[in-house]
Amino acid sequence: MNVVAVVVTYNRRELLKRNLSCLRANRPVQSIVVVNNGSTDGTTEWLKEQKDLIVIHQENVGGSGGFYRGIQHACQLKADWIWCMDDDVFPRADCMEHLLQYADDPSVGILAPRRLMEGNIFTNDFQQVNLTNPFASMYQKKLKKQQVDAPVEICGTAFEGLCIRREAVEAIGLPNKDLFIFCDDTDYCLRAVLAGYKILYIPSALMDKEKFFSSDNWEQRGKKKKWKRFYQIRNAAYLNHRYGKNWAVRYLRSFHAVLGYMAIALVTAPFKDVYTLRDVAKFWKAYRDGVREKLGKY
Repeated sequence: MNVVAVVVTYNRRELLKRNLSCLRANRPVQSIVVVNNGSTDGTTEWLKEQKDLIVIHQENVGGSGGFYRGIQHACQLKADWIWCMDDDVFPRADCMEHLLQYADDPSVGILAPRRLMEGNIFTNDFQQVNLTNPFASMYQKKLKKQQVDAPVEICGTAFEGLCIRREAVEAIGLPNKDLFIFCDDTDYCLRAVLAGYKILYIPSALMDKEKFFSSDNWEQRGKKKKWKRFYQIRNAAYLNHRYGKNWAVRYLRSFHAVLGYMAIALVTAPFKDVYTLRDVAKFWKAYRDGVREKLGKY
């Protein structure tokens, strides 16, 4: 079994070191491909010293562009399974062994591990997708509301340890690199499910996830994450427009969401140093770009 791990990194050298140490302990992994998205924190220099890695250096094209390039390279290496993750997750030493127990079924296109944050189950995985009701979330039957003790079929997971069968990649293509960040994993999972592949969540396959912004207040956290909101709004609007089964889902669901962000910006702008009135216009542009399926890096 040729398992190739793909790690996308940007300016998180110490987390990357820990991630790679964990990957090296997963014996079924044959090769590790690190996609360095233009890091400027010494990651590039450190990676040059590592002799057991396949390193791809490129400009910062976001997580989606990183996984596009990494999965493409893994396919060229004739990987049977491609294990994708960011640099802030840390697979336990037997994580891949547990995943591969369910690799023989050809109908399974993606295997997903269980993530833990500070010892507690962390999941945004979901079992159903709503493409018809604009007043409900796209993500239905979320695992975080369930007790899951055995492998279960899901519809979506994150690029935080998901493992893809190469035949599935050949059938559905590479991730949409123009999404940059956010929703690229959901888009990829939807494409797999619509192509007839199963996605299995394996609770015995464990990996730990780093916790960020734990001590920040609302204003501090908002300032750090604000630039990501535009991608979040645009790409969610793209998903709804791309996969929605009716006009209301394609346009109205994301319209509700962007109104919420615009309202928060308008109300807090006079009192908090997070949003400005200019951001209101940017949020609206992000929504319009999404429903027009106009993607790319801002």
